[in-house]
Amino acid sequence: MPCLELPCADAQGSPDSVGGIGEGSWSGGCGEGAVTRAEVLFLCPSRGATSQTPAMNHTLLLLLLLLRGLGAGRPPAAATPRLKLSFPELRARHGLRLFSLEHSCCYEALLLDEERGRLFVGAQNHLLSLALDDISRRDRKIYWPAPVEWREECNWAGKDITAECMNFVKILHPYNRTHLYACGTGAFHPVCAFVEAGQHAEEPVFKLDPRHTEDGKGKSPYDPRHTAASVLVGEELYSGVATDLMGRDFTIFRSLGRRPSIRTEQHDSRWLNEPKFVAVFWVPESEDPDDDKIYFFFREMAVERQQGLGKTSFARIGQICRNDMGGQRSLVNKWTTFLKARLVCAVPGPDGTDTHFDELRDVFLLQTRDKRNPLVYAIFSTSSSVFQGSAVCVYTMADIRRAFLGPFAHKEGPNYQWVSYQGRVPYPRPGMCPSKTFGTFGSTKDFPDEVIQFARHHPLMYNPVLPHGQRPLFLQATVPYTFTRIAVDRVTAADGQYDVLFIGTDVGTVLKVVSVPQESWHRMEPLLLEELQVFQDASPITSLQLSSKRHQLYAGSATALAQLPLHRCGAYGKACAECCLARDPYCAWDGNTCTRYVPNTKRRFRRQDVRNGDPNVLCSEDPRRDTVPQKQLYGVEGSTVFLECIPKSLQAHILWTHQRTPNDPQREVRMDERVVRTERGVLLRSVQRADAGLYLCHATEHGFTQPL
Repeated sequence: MPCLELPCADAQGSPDSVGGIGEGSWSGGCGEGAVTRAEVLFLCPSRGATSQTPAMNHTLLLLLLLLRGLGAGRPPAAATPRLKLSFPELRARHGLRLFSLEHSCCYEALLLDEERGRLFVGAQNHLLSLALDDISRRDRKIYWPAPVEWREECNWAGKDITAECMNFVKILHPYNRTHLYACGTGAFHPVCAFVEAGQHAEEPVFKLDPRHTEDGKGKSPYDPRHTAASVLVGEELYSGVATDLMGRDFTIFRSLGRRPSIRTEQHDSRWLNEPKFVAVFWVPESEDPDDDKIYFFFREMAVERQQGLGKTSFARIGQICRNDMGGQRSLVNKWTTFLKARLVCAVPGPDGTDTHFDELRDVFLLQTRDKRNPLVYAIFSTSSSVFQGSAVCVYTMADIRRAFLGPFAHKEGPNYQWVSYQGRVPYPRPGMCPSKTFGTFGSTKDFPDEVIQFARHHPLMYNPVLPHGQRPLFLQATVPYTFTRIAVDRVTAADGQYDVLFIGTDVGTVLKVVSVPQESWHRMEPLLLEELQVFQDASPITSLQLSSKRHQLYAGSATALAQLPLHRCGAYGKACAECCLARDPYCAWDGNTCTRYVPNTKRRFRRQDVRNGDPNVLCSEDPRRDTVPQKQLYGVEGSTVFLECIPKSLQAHILWTHQRTPNDPQREVRMDERVVRTERGVLLRSVQRADAGLYLCHATEHGFTQPL
């Protein structure tokens, strides 16, 4: 618990000082779990205050109408973080480290290598190799600019030579045990290269030969403002990117490796319709590698949207088979196993109207013990210009596979409406990989023509993929920020395993959220533990990587890189109750301090209860629980006195009680025009003699009341 003092407005003052509050004697220690007591003897002149009542306007009325699906006709209350730490606090006391280069920017491509102990970074005109333990120590750097002639061509094409005609590194993958594969925009001339990084951490090698580069078309975007997503599997690169200068020809493309280059059908809106690619992952389907699939996450303009209602963006998940070789007579060098489905993240409404979050922003694949069934964490925002909100939804591979095995979407009828296809589906079913499952077909080139034709005209599934629990895991509406990136850590605590979410925002903050079961492990409750101001300039977070081994988080923005520990246990307070109420799976009470919890430790005295967070059970023997520090304040009748009480937790509800004499009962302090509650305590205006006495500040959180 914090040391919560009740100082005078003028710490050096006396009853004759301006403001009239003088400080008297102070007894008791600054201990956690203690009641702060302010004994008001004489009080002093108050000052007037004004109040403002916000007016309802038409925008707000429209907002309420749009939010029927969120319940009771109003937006849900935004979750309050238990702990909010500013940039100076993180720098001074909580291990925040920063790194930036002069004359560079845009630290978007991050590759975390635990074996080498390195964080590889792609930025404007640079590749970096930084130490995972401390990124502020710049160890190795490669200067990789676009050639002068490319920059001049870019400038002649009407692009900004200082802001756009540079080499922005967008792609960074491990290629083998000694090399990386990197791609950049190359001043609107995409380029790729192999980077020698050494095999071991002690090898100081980090170099790129600019004379040996290759064409980056279909791998990196031309325009630095465009997104690209890719994964490198078995020396094959699977990427979703625009392949032309104007950014109109979007494709899902396979390159490198021994198999032929394959892409999606060109200029067919049924396949891709102005997509923005977000993430790509390889997921094995079975023990047979021929069943392996690549999953693409993107958002695009919905072709199934009713005509006349304008363009609407939908989130998608697409799949292809790794061993797809294209068709023999049709779809030659094109995907024959490409399917896509809508990814739904919505809040069900009481009247059947759902509030959808359709703007997919980022995806994190959380590996489980079964590599075939990772959990998919995705963040979304709304596309509405009126209602601003962000959400996290979780998907299982079982639900994703179920959608791809469901009915196909089909356009029919006089109005060409999208319906579930009811006709005969050819064999083998489109979207299935040629493997031992279908012994007759050794390759997609052996598929019957009717299978290829059906796949060409029916890439969209009718049923969407719904999130686990049928609703978002975590939602923030009516807040001045949007989610941009997510990373998830599965943490072992004393009472089970918990998923801890780290969410980057467009104002340079990171939210730390833990997912806790309610009645059962099938129904989860999100707890917002921390809001951390990682970048002082509030620049949007564009990349996020997490090291479970080193307990570090790495964030990138347009202006800098940041490194931050995953936990700040001591910041929760110095009492058992504060540590327990935090419900942070990284932290536990060791009898003296709130410190990092280490599973399988030999120390017996480790108190932690993430699921329930009940200090009554864990902290009943804490000797400091009822310690009460006291502070005496003096003042003059008719003036103003401020009683300060700042709980460590922003989620705590504060209650003040007043006891006139030791023989009187404690009575709750009622707030009115004269007694005003503030974020930092209570303001007593026009103080009377009846106000003298003992004031106690209590905090209630998660059903537990403790004195402060």
